[in-house]
Amino acid sequence: MNFKALSTLFIAVIVLVSCQDTIIVENRPDGSATAPPVSGYLKKNVLIEDYTGTWCGNCTRVAWAIEEAKAVSDKVVSVAIHNGNDPYHYADIAPLKNLILPTSQLALPVSRLNRMIVWSFPETSNVQQALDLTGNNTTIGLAMNSTVSNGNINLDVKVKCLDNYEGLKLVVYLLEDKLYYNQRNYYSDLYGGVNPIPNFEHNHVLRASLTDITGEAITGTVNGATVTRNFSVPVPANIANPANISFVAFLTKASDNIAINARAAHANENQSFQENP
Repeated sequence: MNFKALSTLFIAVIVLVSCQDTIIVENRPDGSATAPPVSGYLKKNVLIEDYTGTWCGNCTRVAWAIEEAKAVSDKVVSVAIHNGNDPYHYADIAPLKNLILPTSQLALPVSRLNRMIVWSFPETSNVQQALDLTGNNTTIGLAMNSTVSNGNINLDVKVKCLDNYEGLKLVVYLLEDKLYYNQRNYYSDLYGGVNPIPNFEHNHVLRASLTDITGEAITGTVNGATVTRNFSVPVPANIANPANISFVAFLTKASDNIAINARAAHANENQSFQENP
């Protein structure tokens, strides 16, 4: 093969590779909340961390907004982190407070979307802000399989990657649902205006973090990989009813602590990844 022919072939190979790269980039589906799902990609859920208290009469505003968001979308994952003179007070809240409010006090109610994004006040008028962080076409997802029996918990958290990811952290929460306690309510237009609300049902209440609450590094998150973390722990002593245990797992970027996807699961649930058919 002469030099001219070799040069032509080399240029053709470069063009082919460049075109292929362009096609891949151009064909990557829209990841926005309103984009239609594309087969093979994964759902993106929004994480809402609600810093709350049964004594906090303004906290019903955030609880109401979360219920409104969940009524619209099945891609909303919420966690209630109780603080203060409260039967569900989370004793190890300090690292979270220092993460989201390093220079000021935690004056409830406080809410964060995807861990670090301020949910604009009033949350009840800004439900769409949370929904806009969901989507149908992302390249990383989670699934959980768990067994809760005889006072023990065995949980597998699986992470599926359709792209290469670096610098991620995993957070895994143990929650409890169906906890009934009076809730202060200062809003005449929420929950019938009753104050306090008797036997209010408190759900997705944080009871324990199975990882460091600010996240633990996760590796092996490369294109085509499924990474599994296993947790085998006793049921915490603060759990009122093991039948009401649930879990939340989410991934954050180590660089800014913003969550890129989250998933909720009931006890004894075996999940598949939220992959588009």
